[in-house]
Amino acid sequence: MKEGEKRHVPNPVCKFEDAFQYYPDVMANIRKVGFENPTPIQSQAWPIILQGIDLIGIAQTGTGKTLAYLMPGFIHLDSQPIPRDQRGGPGMLVLAPTRELALQVEAECSKYTYKGIKSICIYGGGDRKGQIKMVTKGVDIVIATPGRLNDLQMNNFINLKSITYLVLDEADRMLDMGFEPQIMKILLDVRPDRQTIMTSATWPDGVRRLAKSYLKDPMIVYVGTLDLAAVNTVEQKVIIIPEEEKRAFTRYFIDTLKPKDKVIIFVGKKLTADDLSSDFSLQGIPVQSLHGNREQCDREQALDDFKKGRVRILIATDLASRGLDVQDITHVFNFDFPRNIEEYVHRVGRTGRAGRTGEAVTLVTRNDWRIASELISILERANQAVPEELISMAERFKQFQMTKEIKKDLGRPRGKSQKGF
Repeated sequence: MKEGEKRHVPNPVCKFEDAFQYYPDVMANIRKVGFENPTPIQSQAWPIILQGIDLIGIAQTGTGKTLAYLMPGFIHLDSQPIPRDQRGGPGMLVLAPTRELALQVEAECSKYTYKGIKSICIYGGGDRKGQIKMVTKGVDIVIATPGRLNDLQMNNFINLKSITYLVLDEADRMLDMGFEPQIMKILLDVRPDRQTIMTSATWPDGVRRLAKSYLKDPMIVYVGTLDLAAVNTVEQKVIIIPEEEKRAFTRYFIDTLKPKDKVIIFVGKKLTADDLSSDFSLQGIPVQSLHGNREQCDREQALDDFKKGRVRILIATDLASRGLDVQDITHVFNFDFPRNIEEYVHRVGRTGRAGRTGEAVTLVTRNDWRIASELISILERANQAVPEELISMAERFKQFQMTKEIKKDLGRPRGKSQKGF
């Protein structure tokens, strides 16, 4: 990222031993879980992070980004000159956009225990008193959503001056959710000589700005392309349909599923999620729903039921479009088109994970015509079929925009030099 300057980029590691041969505890964890080879993002990220260099890791969801920063984080904590029990606060902080993702990172932390390192997950909607008690007792790693962390920090329950390893996980999603002010406050309180890792699935302007402001001479590793692209293991189907026919088509889609299929149905509003859930339950179809108005215990139960296969249909808002790591999802069904094309890519990324294939079905109505052109680009980039109706929808919207611009120009007051013409 240094402009006009060549840097030595460490060679990628081809096997786990290349990165961790001097860390037998890490190797034992890897063997216990049964991984065979590092993923591409891990191969290139580990040698960079282990040299103490700041890193921006950009890769689609499901590519192993969490372990790309966790394993070196354990080693970093253990290698600090000040012993962990004398630091006066946690040494590693992972900021995540949603409680679901934060809990998932915490689960990974617990799975790969290392030299007695303690971690805690703090998030809005969780037991605040319990979280405060755990933090003040002393932990090494804090995994947090920005809102709750900011709350504890402002009330002096947590000291961030001891953080030497900082991770901004799914940075694009955190900015989408409006967490920028909280992130800024947190980053100003973390010591400036830290090592910072930023992960993101996309590379929009907001993330570039954040990286430029808060990372020091970072290296950037991206897997695939910096252009927005959907997972190439997913077959994408787009159905142009009137709004009033969406429910009937969704029922038809559910009836065509095989017994082992598992699907997330994405909707735009919490109310729609509740309505669809009620409809299917009344029809004897077992479903769970996931959205921000549900109690935390209900959200955790819904996820657990879905992960363990007790229900095979999860109806969710975009709360579930990022970081939700359920490996065996076979289908994504977009009942409502998301608010932007980035969110579409993340929804599609819930299936086709870890080398598997998947299918994404998206319902598009006339009201969605403004996204038609961007959707066509995503489909073409992934060599998917583009419906003729979608092409004509994009052309109609382009014409509409041009007409609007012409009318706007005609309505503008003329300058002095134009008087009399």
